[in-house]
Amino acid sequence: MSTEVSNKIDSPRPIANWQTLLMGAAAIIAGTLLSAVVLPNFLPGLTASVLGDSPKAYWYLSRGSAMVAFILLWMSMALGLIITNRMARIWPGGLAATDLHQYVSLLGLGLGCFHGLILLGDHYMKPDLLQIMVPFANQNYKPGWVGLGQAAFYTWVLVLGSFYVRKWIGRRTWRWIHFLSYLTFALALIHGLMSGTDSQNLWVSALYWFAGGSLLVLLFYRILVTIETKKNIQASPTIVK
Repeated sequence: MSTEVSNKIDSPRPIANWQTLLMGAAAIIAGTLLSAVVLPNFLPGLTASVLGDSPKAYWYLSRGSAMVAFILLWMSMALGLIITNRMARIWPGGLAATDLHQYVSLLGLGLGCFHGLILLGDHYMKPDLLQIMVPFANQNYKPGWVGLGQAAFYTWVLVLGSFYVRKWIGRRTWRWIHFLSYLTFALALIHGLMSGTDSQNLWVSALYWFAGGSLLVLLFYRILVTIETKKNIQASPTIVK
């Protein structure tokens, strides 16, 4: 691997500028709020005809987006773990894995935001914006386990946001913040297992355990590769001029 490529992998730049990121976030939030709050109020007849007397569409949308967001979080973590070792040379390549790592994470974060905000339209739980945005504020449904999912969202935001302030905080601090991605995944996994209404389904449970187990394998592999690399560097002869 050339030095230029290695530097780009070790010091990745944000894939989107601040303006694009803010516009995307605003579009997701505005679209979700429009679907959950505005349309049901202004078009009650249409809403009732589509969703029925006891609409569950918002609950289904929240559940579906949560599963996809979790899968994307797993993919982002897996790509992050293989970026700096030989596995990335097989597929998709070091630089491609670096970009995919960010793209997938941004998409997953957007779906995570949708997962929470769309519940504003749910007629059963009836959460308000404060209960959705503040961890452990909603006491209507498994507040502890739901709060862990909310905390996972904010640690996810912090990790992605660190790409945009890296030149001010330095590489070492950036790397320490990036380690929070493991906490994000752990919190999201526990949240899904303990508060997800689909976690009792065999395929959902298998997905959770596969995701967690596969990341542990990749993590151990990366640790072993790092140790081996350090040994090779120490064992290599020093050239004295």
